[in-house]
Amino acid sequence: MRQSQLFTKTRREAPADETARNAQLLIQAGYIHKEIAGVYSFLPLGLKVIKNIENIIREEMNNIGGIEMKTTVLQNKEIWEKSGRWSDDTIDNWFKTKLKNGGEVGLSFTNEEAYSNILKQHISSYKDLPAYPYDFKEIFRNEARSKSGIIRGREFYWKALYSFSKNEAEHNSFYEKSKVAYQNIFERVGIKDLTYITFASGGSFSKFSHEFQTFIDAGEDIIYVDEKKKVAINKEVYNNEVIKSLGLKKEELVEKKAVEVGNIFTLGTKFSEPFDLKYKNEKGEENYVFMGCYGIGLGRLMGTIVEVFADDKGIIWPESVAPFKFHLIEIISNKLEVKETAEKIYKKLGESNVLYDDRDLRAGEKFADSDLLGMPYQIIISEKNIENNKLELKNRKTGEVKMIDESEIDNLFN
Repeated sequence: MRQSQLFTKTRREAPADETARNAQLLIQAGYIHKEIAGVYSFLPLGLKVIKNIENIIREEMNNIGGIEMKTTVLQNKEIWEKSGRWSDDTIDNWFKTKLKNGGEVGLSFTNEEAYSNILKQHISSYKDLPAYPYDFKEIFRNEARSKSGIIRGREFYWKALYSFSKNEAEHNSFYEKSKVAYQNIFERVGIKDLTYITFASGGSFSKFSHEFQTFIDAGEDIIYVDEKKKVAINKEVYNNEVIKSLGLKKEELVEKKAVEVGNIFTLGTKFSEPFDLKYKNEKGEENYVFMGCYGIGLGRLMGTIVEVFADDKGIIWPESVAPFKFHLIEIISNKLEVKETAEKIYKKLGESNVLYDDRDLRAGEKFADSDLLGMPYQIIISEKNIENNKLELKNRKTGEVKMIDESEIDNLFN
């Protein structure tokens, strides 16, 4: 992509009304646009990051048997009344609205009821199970406050998978596979070493749920970590009984601030019973379907990546999620060879792999923008480099600079 054709612009200063580092940088660099507190639009570069994260998650969900679908954002009041959660006083952050015909609907808050109702139409026999449907969609929550940028929004983009199993044993087998899949996701986006499986309250569903918590200073959660065993306990379940049951020692646990980047829950028959979601086994006996839930907020993950890797110059994207692997910087010159070389390198790299700064700006402005935008590698085409028959390759994360021959361009994809 030619940067001259990109309508978004960088800002010299971070927005004064944002306190979260992720939102400051993403807005300043032109990745997102703030509509109101907790509500952001993803601009072209931001959308490319989200899509890269989405594809990583999709691949890992498909690898464990997930089947992608798409559920509606509008929630049917009658379906939620079956579970008793439409008028549940403990859920105080619903967005609800009235239809012109007098009916009432909610905007997607979570998806247990919707999936249970859909699968009710398709499951009747043990031969129909297990099933692992999932989707990517917008979720809306009327948060009382929203000060953590895209880490906690009133509208956010998530992936939710729901498992439908014949029994608890079959569920547990998939549950363990999902843990591995989530760890693969966090490894691929570069934050695995800072992300711990964290024991949290399972509510009315099970003794524990499992969160995936990433250490960041801006984290909203407090967790207690055994750094040797790579496990943690959420503050809400931090007590002597839980510590003992997990085989941990209180004196070996370290308090950390973290952000939850994913979670998995055992639901049991909590949502299959209200919908009479049953199947017949081999003997013709009816049993309730055993369920689980597996969520990741993509915007939250994007914001966490920014918080983890940013430096005082701007964002540093891991290659796996970066909008482009390369930022090609043409230093404006009177010599035609500079422009010709830049154009040739741009075509050779391929426009889907490189953001080409062909703008008529001073070198200092281009370098500052490039550091702020955070592509993994900068390739600098200047009059001096051309005279020496070299290209300048800079690693954004390490700052390492190498002078390479034009013939080495193909090696950069290895």
